[in-house]
Amino acid sequence: MSATTNQSQQPPVPPPSGTDPVLLLVLGIVVVMVLGATLYLCMVHPSLAGPIGAVGGIASALATAVGITIALRRR
Repeated sequence: MSATTNQSQQPPVPPPSGTDPVLLLVLGIVVVMVLGATLYLCMVHPSLAGPIGAVGGIASALATAVGITIALRRR
């Protein structure tokens, strides 16, 4: 009987604050893959390096922004 009394008096555990480490890992992997693909395409097609670099940079920035938005909404 005393075991159930002790369990009911414990305060609830608050949810962990901060960003999910798995989300940060996935976000990092996505950004590295986009930048790697951009670098590869710039090396294979040097005449298109300017436009490909611009698109790759924007895609990396968008992936980061989406990751931060998802992380902030989960709090």
